[in-house]
Amino acid sequence: MQPRKQRKWLYKDSKLHEKHKLLHATLSDKLREKYGRRSARVRKGDKVRIMRGDFAGHEGKVIEVDMKRCRIKVDGATVTKSDGTEVAVPIHPSNVMITDFGEVDEVRKRILER
Repeated sequence: MQPRKQRKWLYKDSKLHEKHKLLHATLSDKLREKYGRRSARVRKGDKVRIMRGDFAGHEGKVIEVDMKRCRIKVDGATVTKSDGTEVAVPIHPSNVMITDFGEVDEVRKRILER
């Protein structure tokens, strides 16, 4: 497939339910051993470690998941704007590692044990 067609699918043609796959992040060794999975979908409230970029090594909770733009915002990964306000930096889920799940409700439990 041509790269332009892949980009077009990613930004224009992909449906919201197809973007769930793009919101997966790798699991820490402890969680991999416990659930027998390599990755899981990032949710609000999960504790993550940023692995790449300017905030590499930073750990914090996910405060927002943007399905439309396929980005997450992590508590503490902020930038100060010129007017002095602090804004959370959007990070791609592939650049983070889930270190701890926020809440494991029934739906997530079934997904992890599949």
